Amino acid sequence: MPETVLAIDFGLKQFGLAVGQTVSRTATPLGAIDARDGVPDWRLLDAAIGEWQPNRLLVGLPLNMDGTQSEMAERAQRFAATLRNRHGQPVDLIDERLTTREAKRLQPDGDGHSVAAALIAETWLTEAP
Repeated sequence: MPETVLAIDFGLKQFGLAVGQTVSRTATPLGAIDARDGVPDWRLLDAAIGEWQPNRLLVGLPLNMDGTQSEMAERAQRFAATLRNRHGQPVDLIDERLTTREAKRLQPDGDGHSVAAALIAETWLTEAP
């Protein structure tokens, strides 16, 4: 059954958003929303979730290059738990190592956070059953 996913690139000042779907296994950047010290503008994030009606939420997990936990990874995990409790939907954490670098390469003058979110979504979509 086709699924829509909403991917979130966790950040301290901005969260990038992207929507993807399992039929084409592609994702589209939606833009970024402001955050304050890792806390999103919930009104805007809730509105995006309401508009896109995703079956699943994806949150980028910023692990260290050696795969170990970082402080940012722990914060992203806490955010994912809050998101799961707030919306009652499945939330998957996706290893996002190198997505920011790749997003800057693909969009050097653009919205790196939403491009990173699209890369996070496409990572999950390529591995989805």
